[in-house]
Amino acid sequence: MQISCFKAYDIRGKLVEQLDENVAYRIGRAFAEYLSAKRVVVGGDVRLTSEPLKLALSAGLIDGGADVIDLGMTGTEEIYFATQHLGVDGGIEVTASHNPIDYNGMKLVKTGSQPISGDSGLFAIRDMAQAFDDDETLSQLQNWGNGSWNTNGFLTGASAVSKDKLEAHQQYSKQSCMVAYLEHLLTYVDANNFKPLKLVVNAGNGAAGPVIDEMESTLNQVGLPIEFVRVNHEPDGSFPNGIPNPLLVENRADTEQAVIEHKADMGIAWDGDFDRCFLFDERGDFVEGYYIVGLLAQAFLDKERGAKIIYDPRVFWNTEDIVSAAGGQPIMSKTGHAFIKERMRAENAAYGGEMSAHHYFRDFAYCDSGMIPWLLVAELICTKAKPLSELVSDRIQAYPSSGEINSLLDDPDAAIERILKQYESEAVSVDYTDGIGIDYGQWRFNLRKSNTEPVIRLNVESKADVALMQEKTTELLELIRA
Repeated sequence: MQISCFKAYDIRGKLVEQLDENVAYRIGRAFAEYLSAKRVVVGGDVRLTSEPLKLALSAGLIDGGADVIDLGMTGTEEIYFATQHLGVDGGIEVTASHNPIDYNGMKLVKTGSQPISGDSGLFAIRDMAQAFDDDETLSQLQNWGNGSWNTNGFLTGASAVSKDKLEAHQQYSKQSCMVAYLEHLLTYVDANNFKPLKLVVNAGNGAAGPVIDEMESTLNQVGLPIEFVRVNHEPDGSFPNGIPNPLLVENRADTEQAVIEHKADMGIAWDGDFDRCFLFDERGDFVEGYYIVGLLAQAFLDKERGAKIIYDPRVFWNTEDIVSAAGGQPIMSKTGHAFIKERMRAENAAYGGEMSAHHYFRDFAYCDSGMIPWLLVAELICTKAKPLSELVSDRIQAYPSSGEINSLLDDPDAAIERILKQYESEAVSVDYTDGIGIDYGQWRFNLRKSNTEPVIRLNVESKADVALMQEKTTELLELIRA
């Protein structure tokens, strides 16, 4: 059987065509056998297909020799936390994050919540999953169900794996790590620093809602005065308000309007598995992730002078300036969670940030979290006695940026060659950490290919010159798309 849903960093595929319960079962069995895993935690987001895929995955894990601890409906970071907290051999979150509704996928980690990506075992797991005998696999799946499963799996209306059979198995158990998880989140801030805040929270009908509900109770217990205004809060795998992806401009209106209407101090919106959070200032304006990286770097350096801060090479002048001025050590890493986490471990860095709204924390097993960032920014609003708009306005003026601009091309490599030929010779420096980064002193840009589609991504920034940044962005796009 050929399996095509394995990507560079995770598993993502179109339902039935690339990913069904047969594939999920194979992945579970291969994961357990590849790692010789004895205990594995699993969870799933709110998508309607996540539960049946998780059941099949769990059956495969058990047949591969592992005990399964099911955390229920979770965000990805809850799996990261539980994998380390429980000291198990691995963790798997069933999620398609912000992909279309007819997709699903998985994110895999091994002991200590270390990522399993293309260069650290993911493709070996794929090869094992493909190699299992088709007839044997079907027979094993039928033993877990009612014997009538076919290649359409859950889309026929019945899960391949019987929930009752799975829950009755001695190698399967359910557990919650919510209390320990919330306690850990609150270690990043000091409740004494907080004044009363009103925050709009938009879960996008994803998995973040239940965590916010539990957190509200915990915050009340420790006397942390935060009032939540809920938007699109109830988990709903049909996504009645659209796939939660606040990176898209068209998905921001609900949060913006709620901040203005309720006169909130900040707005927060998450994607489906809430490993990314997106922030809006008190005026309802979206704050680009680039400037949030700088804010979080400042937050950590206020607590730990001299800390190492990891950043990605797309746009970084603002981050470098903040970190250096605060006595920290700025360190560049290639873009992507596996690279950032690996570099953070090697450097023992306190924090790592990407402009794409992925934020990584040393004390969170070097993993990304969508809950820790807004807590830290909320604390900064209180300790600096400034609204979020003022915390970032000077930085936006000092280092204006284009934001990431994607171009869908037939031949991305040819476009990169055109750019190099035009811009390389007169550059102050050229960096190849990730794609090409070309520095002209007063402005710079990064151009890199997507790992998964025929797209190249452009980022441009300047030093306190919006007109120059805009001029060079237009100039580059015309040549890229020529």
